[in-house]
Parts: sequence; structure tokens; C-alpha cells
Amino acid sequence: MDNISTSDIVIINGNSHPDLANMVAERMGLKNGGCSVFHKSNRETIVEISDSVRGKDIYIIQTGTKDANNNIMELLIMAYACKTSSARSIVGVIPYLPYSKQCKMRKRGCIVSKLLAKMMCTSGLTHIITMDLHQKEIQGFFDIPVDNLRASPFLLQYIQESIPDYRNSVIVARNPGVAKKANSYAERLRLGLAVIHGEQKEAESDEVDGRYSPPPTRAYSDILGNSVEMCMPAASSSRQRTTSVSVGVPEHPVKVKPPLTIVGDVNGRIAIMVDDLIDDVQAFVAAAEMLKENGACRIYVLATHGLLSSDAPRLLEESVIDEIVVTNTIPHEIQKLQCNKIKTIDISILIAEAIRRIHNKESMSYLFRNVTLED
Repeated sequence: MDNISTSDIVIINGNSHPDLANMVAERMGLKNGGCSVFHKSNRETIVEISDSVRGKDIYIIQTGTKDANNNIMELLIMAYACKTSSARSIVGVIPYLPYSKQCKMRKRGCIVSKLLAKMMCTSGLTHIITMDLHQKEIQGFFDIPVDNLRASPFLLQYIQESIPDYRNSVIVARNPGVAKKANSYAERLRLGLAVIHGEQKEAESDEVDGRYSPPPTRAYSDILGNSVEMCMPAASSSRQRTTSVSVGVPEHPVKVKPPLTIVGDVNGRIAIMVDDLIDDVQAFVAAAEMLKENGACRIYVLATHGLLSSDAPRLLEESVIDEIVVTNTIPHEIQKLQCNKIKTIDISILIAEAIRRIHNKESMSYLFRNVTLED
């Protein structure tokens, strides 16, 4: 990288993805700062920074992995250590933000992404660099600037250069929630679009809990007594046009998920499923089987983050999916040994360029050129 002043910039990292941190530092012509992160026998996290950070710009590279809670605590303690050591600015480089899928209120839970954002701001972080948030609105949870980088240019380039006869492809959204992202890919590549609709199992949001308890079966007129009705004034002509339910609160209709169906033609085509995260792969495997049944000749899955939890590598290896392409925002070398179909795209150059531009106070718009809000 060009135009970097090495005297006032320090790059440190935790234990989540040291390989990515080293690649970013190497691309910028810097050496990784002296920071040691380890755990005591009681699992408490200890951070020791050997180099001086007073008055310097600190970039902490720490992504989310399957050990998300430790990743978060390491990041928070490193940021606080830099803050109390009088660092000028502390930028958290978090390629995959943990808990980003918990960004909506569900039942009697909470919005964990908001809690995490406040913890990061309190710890001393002054800026966040991340990539392909599950929902772009998560940026609003932070009280500090957030740059949400996009991996789509790398994935689009892979489609054009590494998928033979990609012009005979169709971009597939495995559920309607991914349709905007899939449509963006289809428009950029000038390809067709298909959407898979329906579910094989009951969705988490449809599980029964106290909120869907039925209203009292006894009529409210019986509970309150007929005296209420006698005391009401005569209805005016405008109120006569107001519709009301007969008794109590109406019951909430139960959602009925239809079986998996495909909207679009995939017969004889190459099916390319796109998403932001691959974690539990059962939904991808089921979608791939339906695509195969409908005549798709080859099936690819492209995603930014490859978490690949549990037995995901085995399921992918045994599935009809031909290739899974993810970036190296999350380390997955062990999973690649278990599944030969997994391919990796290096995005360290994008992170290095973002750090360089922020450090030199240059515009970040170049990194978002031709990127729409639907990406």
C-alpha cells in the first residue's frame, strides 16, 4: 500500500483470525503490533500491549468466529487497554460482526446487536470497519462511524472468471429475504433471477409463546356487565360507519408455510445461490436438492461469511452442491480439510485499503462505487 505513515499507526489483533491480520499488515507494509491476548486457568482474558500506543491510531483486527463470546471480550479489553493508554483513535476492524443476526426483537428476547454496539462504544472504539452486515440498519445502533464494506465485487469477479459458461446461469435467492441481494447480483451480471419460497420446517418466529395466547373465551359483556351498554350515548352517523369486533380481541391467525417451491426457471441452467452468511447449511442443502429436481445442471453457493458450524462440512460434502465460495472474513481452514468443495476468496486487500483511506482521511466512496443499498 502507498502513502502510509508508519510512525503513528499500530495494527494489533486478537486470537480470532491472526492470519487475516498478518495479511492486512503485510499489504500495508507494516508489522503487526506487539499485543498478547491469552486466557488464565479460570478463563479470564488477559491483554498485554508491549509497544507504546500513546497518541497513535490503533486498528484492532478481530472478527467473529464460532467462539463469539471470547472474540467479543478480547476486542473489548484490547480497546479499553488502548483507551486507558491514551491512544489517539481506536478503530475496530470486525470483518464479521458477531450477533448481527440478532438485530430484531423476537418474542420476549432482546436486540442483542444493540447491546453489543453500546458495549463497543463504551470500551473506547471510535470507528468500526465491518463487512456485509446481516442488516445494514445495524449501523444505526452505533454512536460512532461505521463503514460497512462490500464483498460483492470479489464474488461477482469470481462468477465471471471461475464459473464456466456463467452466461447460462440464474441467480437464486434461497428465501424471499435474500431476494434483494440476489436481484442486485442478477442485474450486475445481466442474468435471470429465481426465488425459492416456502419452508420445510416451522420458522422460529412462528413458534407458540405467550404473545399468541388466545383471548378470553368469555364475552366481555358478561365480564363488565350490561350496565356499560346502557350508559353509552346514542351513536352518531359517523360512528355508525365504524366496524368493531363482536366479542373481545380477535385471535391471531396462524401462519401456514407452504412447501418449497421455485419461482423462476432453472431447468438446464447453472444455479448460483447468494447470501451473506453460511452457518447451518440444512436450508442450503434442501434448496439445492429442489434446484436439482427442477433441472439445474450445476449448483454454486456464494457467501461473504463462511461460519460453517457443527457438521456443515460433512453435509456440504454429501450434498448435490458442486461448489461453496466464501471469503476469508472468518477462518475456516479446518472446514476446508473436511470438505473439498469449499473455495476461499481473499479480501485482505479491501480491508487494507479501507484502513489506509481512513488513516489518511481520504474519501471512502471509492470502495462503495456502483454499490446499491440492496447489496
